[in-house]
Amino acid sequence: MKPVCVLGNGQLGRMLRQAGEPLGITVYPVGLDAEPEAVPYQNSVITAEIERWPETALTQELARHKAFANRDIFPRLADRLPQKQLIDSLGLATAPWQLLSDIRQWPQLFAELGHFVIVKRRIGGYDGRGQWRIRPGDETELPTDIYGECIAEQAIPFSGEVSLVGARNESGDCVFYPLTHNLHQDGILRASIAFPQENCHLQQQAQNMLSAIMHELKYVGVMAMECFIVDDHLLINELAPRVHNSGHWTQNGASISQFELHLRAILDLPMPHPEVTAPSVMVNLIGTDINNQWLSLPLVHLHWYEKEVRPARKVGHLNLSYSDKNELKDTLRKLIPMLPPEYQSGLEWVQEKLN
Repeated sequence: MKPVCVLGNGQLGRMLRQAGEPLGITVYPVGLDAEPEAVPYQNSVITAEIERWPETALTQELARHKAFANRDIFPRLADRLPQKQLIDSLGLATAPWQLLSDIRQWPQLFAELGHFVIVKRRIGGYDGRGQWRIRPGDETELPTDIYGECIAEQAIPFSGEVSLVGARNESGDCVFYPLTHNLHQDGILRASIAFPQENCHLQQQAQNMLSAIMHELKYVGVMAMECFIVDDHLLINELAPRVHNSGHWTQNGASISQFELHLRAILDLPMPHPEVTAPSVMVNLIGTDINNQWLSLPLVHLHWYEKEVRPARKVGHLNLSYSDKNELKDTLRKLIPMLPPEYQSGLEWVQEKLN
């Protein structure tokens, strides 16, 4: 079995390494500043846990590697401008948007996009950073260096946020997980929940959208697509060409996790449809110290990233999966006092979804 080098040695690279071990796949998560001679990349398949990276001795070397899966797709999807252009070119639904190139555009932007606009940095904005919610008059407070570096989107009144995680192999075969329902607070994913039987109409719509994108790009591996639910249809919000935070529940809630599925796809191993038989919940641990009390609850699986705990930093997650919704809800009720107060609303949101 060929080894796999992961560009980036954060939690996603760590979980890819963990997923490879039972299959006999050696996975090397590699820091961007590693010396090329210290990395066994020559006979490896290369993947990445991040969409963009600086130019270093290692990344320059890997840029010439023929077995770098999706090498030329990463920079295209790391920039929201070509990402939006791709979605438009395929005729897929997304929020009306424009490139924000000049401060003098604002009267025209408000006229065309409405009086509530979301400004997003083209590159690098995530987890609520590099994004601004703008109404008339607020534009004067924006940093002057953003023009040309951002897109402006119409703010969409949506009834829910979902994501679809799927994978495509070299032959063009695609498999998908059920839609994941997500709760964001301050731009950061707080909790996710997935069900074995999802809304058939939205599930099929999402699969058609994501498969069209992956086929157009000839993408190989796991990709995530975040969407807004508007009435009875979906609008694509963003794409992530990698394993994704909203798919972490698959580690304990699916027969094949998103991390194993990604390795199967890029190594051209069999890629059956992952089986999901019970509702699954993921709770992000954000700026929160580890608490061994969590382990007293038999349905709770702790995934700790061994990172320094800092405000707004993802340091781990909890997964819960069980066929009895009442048992799941009872566990969530017991979990609430074991977490800081800011988690309460998210766990109550999950309980409502389980009703």
